[in-house]
Amino acid sequence: MRTRPGSPGEGPGPPAPAAGLPPPAERGATVIPDRVVARIAEQAARAAQSRRAAVPPERGGPAAPHASAAVRTGSVRLHLTMDLPYPTDIPRVCERIQRDVAERVAQLTGLRVGEVLLTVRRLVTAADSSRGRVR
Repeated sequence: MRTRPGSPGEGPGPPAPAAGLPPPAERGATVIPDRVVARIAEQAARAAQSRRAAVPPERGGPAAPHASAAVRTGSVRLHLTMDLPYPTDIPRVCERIQRDVAERVAQLTGLRVGEVLLTVRRLVTAADSSRGRVR
């Protein structure tokens, strides 16, 4: 018995085009809101901070990194604010953190990271993180 194309007896083949829909490439784009990209950048900055700057996330120690993002036409500009340990090689650590965050955000979002501006909020000394109440 012969089967006609598209009948149930035919083996798997390419899916039939959806009636009335444009090709997949022309249907639209995925949009990632700025606040979602900022949250991803904050998590990436937190990981980079502990890896590159050796700032342990202790109670009373450095504050969590903060990020903001501006997404425009497939690229993003990031602004990070974070604490760093003192003493440290600030320019080298900042450059490495910027690179780590840019790579991770690009990997997770598919966006091109055009710029990562990093502001050091404060320098945390060992005395700052171990300082307790004086009795």
